[in-house]
Amino acid sequence: MNKTKESKTEVKALNTKMTLVNFLKNQWFLLLIVVILIAGFTGAKNERFYNKENLLNILDQISVLGLVAAGTTILIISGNFDISIGSIIGLSTCAMAILINNGFSEISAMVIGVLICIICSSLNGFLSVLFHTPSFIITLAMAGVYHGLALSITEGIIQTIYGKMEGISGARLFGILPYLFIVSLIGYLFVHFLLKYTQLGRRIFAIGDNARAAFLAGINVNLNKILFFAISGFLAGIAAVLLLSRLGAALPDTGAGLELRAIGAVVIGGVPITGGMGNVLGTFFGVLLMGVISNSLNMLRVNPYLQEVFYGLLIIMAVAISSVRYRWFGAK
Repeated sequence: MNKTKESKTEVKALNTKMTLVNFLKNQWFLLLIVVILIAGFTGAKNERFYNKENLLNILDQISVLGLVAAGTTILIISGNFDISIGSIIGLSTCAMAILINNGFSEISAMVIGVLICIICSSLNGFLSVLFHTPSFIITLAMAGVYHGLALSITEGIIQTIYGKMEGISGARLFGILPYLFIVSLIGYLFVHFLLKYTQLGRRIFAIGDNARAAFLAGINVNLNKILFFAISGFLAGIAAVLLLSRLGAALPDTGAGLELRAIGAVVIGGVPITGGMGNVLGTFFGVLLMGVISNSLNMLRVNPYLQEVFYGLLIIMAVAISSVRYRWFGAK
């Protein structure tokens, strides 16, 4: 009897240890712990952090970045980058604002804005394939093209939509959850389903892991690469709509910096720069962590210019943690 009890105790302890190891393999779990610790520290210093409006404000603020980061997750897992996504969003928001001010309906303007993002992002993928050039270089060059187009159509003048599209940014489900955040969540679920349950998702991982092997396996690498960019552009287009509804105005620089923050969130979420592995759950917590840190720094009245320093250090820390996890646990 005693030996049986000891065996059961050992098995239980082993199962507990294995569960803990499995959690540590997942970067999202570590990020969740960090979010809780930061929230606890900030709340202890400033009780207003726990106000419902402040917490909902965090969800509201990370909605746009969340959609961009979800699309960026697909690209990085497949071994690609889109440095021009911020300029594309700037061009899209400016075009939508101009269309609305010239008598187009809000729906028509939004559809055109999303199409602009899809076309521009697909063009990036096409040019990368056509010239056999890394997407990083192509999109770096195209960022200037899209920004220049936005400057040309606006002549550098802010485009205000005078209260239009407020129904999107101001609405809340059951008077609680912002619609912006719900749309962002749907974007995450879409990418999660795509990566985990579809043939296209398997191609994303296969091409990111080894494009040559994927080609030899019969996968049309070039066509799929363009499709990955198109999907990222679609999510960026939705993000552009949300961003314009929040701001109520547009400039060519409206989306500036979103691409780097999105890449940072994806890396923080555990997706390696080399591609081939990762998941959108980690990206979600990476975005959430960035939102909580930004809000906490504001609550603690830290110099806003130092926020970029924290973001940079955060990304370095995330890369270090990922490296340790891959060495110790072989985490994916």
